[in-house]
This record gives sequence, structure tokens and C-alpha cells, in this order.
Amino acid sequence: MNPPPTPAADLEPEDIGSRIDPVLARSWLLVNGIAFDRFQAASHSRADIVVLDIEDAVAPKDKVAARENVVRWLEGGNRDWVRVNGFGTQWWEADLAALHDVGDNLGGVMLAMVESVDHVTETAKKLPGIPIVALVETARGLERISEIASAKGTFRLAFGIGDFRRDTGFGEHPATLAYARSRFTIAAKAAHLPSAIDGPTVGSSALKLSEATAVSREFGMTGKICLSPDQCASVNEGLSPSQEEIAWAREFFSEFERDGGEIRNGSDLPRIARATKIVDLARSYGIEVHAEYDDPDHAPAPSDTYHY
Repeated sequence: MNPPPTPAADLEPEDIGSRIDPVLARSWLLVNGIAFDRFQAASHSRADIVVLDIEDAVAPKDKVAARENVVRWLEGGNRDWVRVNGFGTQWWEADLAALHDVGDNLGGVMLAMVESVDHVTETAKKLPGIPIVALVETARGLERISEIASAKGTFRLAFGIGDFRRDTGFGEHPATLAYARSRFTIAAKAAHLPSAIDGPTVGSSALKLSEATAVSREFGMTGKICLSPDQCASVNEGLSPSQEEIAWAREFFSEFERDGGEIRNGSDLPRIARATKIVDLARSYGIEVHAEYDDPDHAPAPSDTYHY
């Protein structure tokens, strides 16, 4: 028999992973729902969000057991996300019914194989008030991504790279997937959603993961799915403001104040926006910002001028 889960409230602070607002979450760690013994380690990891997976990682014969594991974990006082089976599958309705009863311990759901607006809206009806990450994994879904992004209930978009490549026959080179990633970023921005979550990187190569995370960032994606706890720290670092960017923001604010703190020309507004976003993100992620520039009274620029 599996040991009972330890509620997060009973853990020492240093044992608890760095959960942050899912709007800003960088690392989204998938954990196989059948592997109950891995849940605790995931909760102690550096993942911004833990996603207990009862979809792709779980064989059909194990779906019910995985669902029961997840419910037991959440009812034990732990608050995490769950990746549920796609709309129209034989497990979708039972997944949502089980999660409906766990109350506030369900952080949100990642809905697999989203291909149309009704996949999201029907899920939202069964889990009112629960944020939904729409995982788009097929050509059909990509063709409708703007509608999906605008659907009532969509919280963020996520790119299911593996299934998308199987569906389309695409390779994994960044140039091959450039169009798809661009569509995610543009659809999210147009629908006023947080930036999209990129798909996972398979393998244990630290260099490959670092390069892949840099690609995600280059395409404006601010989150990334992780497949193991040891990927989270690298993803978090790669999707956070760098020390060089923080230094630039500090220097810009210093120069701006030396010049009187008033708008000097048309380039100041976008630079204020970018510097403000960098400092705010650094603070949100717990990255040290020099006290001289850690000014809570600096006015944020309009959101439509953010370029970071």
C-alpha cells in the first residue's frame, strides 16, 4: 500500500517547491499519475507548477488507478494541477467528475488534445472557476488556435510538440516548428492571455535543454513543459531575466533619473516598459535585484508597450 501523502502545510519551508502564480509559471512538470511514489519528490522540486498526468503517460488499463492516485493526493491537502484526458475520450467526463469533488486543492487542469472551442468550454462548464491550459497538439488544433485562445475558460495555451510532430510529420528543428510556435505566441497575445507554454525537451542533455529553452524564449514563450524534476531549474533560469538584462534595467532607470525622470523622446516609453517588466519579473521569481533599483513605487508602463 502506498504511504499517505504529507500535506504541504506540514512540510518545512525549504522542502516545498517554488510554486508561483501560474500566470508567470515557467516550468510545468508532468508527473505520471500511476507513480504515486513520485508525487512527493515532484512537490519538493523546483517546478513552478506540478501537473499530475492521467493522460498521455498512463496506459488505458491504468487510467482509473491513476485518477484515484491523483484524487487521494489532492484530498490529502496538496494543491497541484492535473493533465486530463481529451474531450470526447471515454475518460474525460469521469476525470472531471472526480476532480470536481476535490475542491480548492485543484490548482487547474491541462486539457489534452484541444482542437476546438467546445473542448474548452465544455470542460469549463464541468469545472467552473478552474483555470484551463489548452494543450494544442494537432494540425486541426493549430488551425483553430486563435478561436481556442479566445474561448471562455482558456487560461493559457500549451504546445504539445510530440503529438503535433506525429500528426504532421514535422521534424524537431526550430526552423521547422517556427510557424507553429509563432501562431501560439500571436494567438495568446491577441486574446490577452499570458504567453504560451512550449512543449518538452526529451533527453537528459543539459546543453540540449538549455538550447531548447532559448528557442522557447526567442519565440516569446514564457513557460515550458518539463519531463523530470531535474529539468526545472534549467528551464526556470532560461525563462527568467538574465543578470545582463537586470543590469541593463538598473542602468536605464539610473540614467533616466539623472536626466530628471521625465520622458525625453519616443524611445523612452518602450524602454521604461521593458525595464519595468524585467525588474518586476526578477522580483516575482526571487532573483536578487539591487536595493537601489528595487523601488516599489516605480510606475508600470501600459501593458501594450511591454516588449520583453
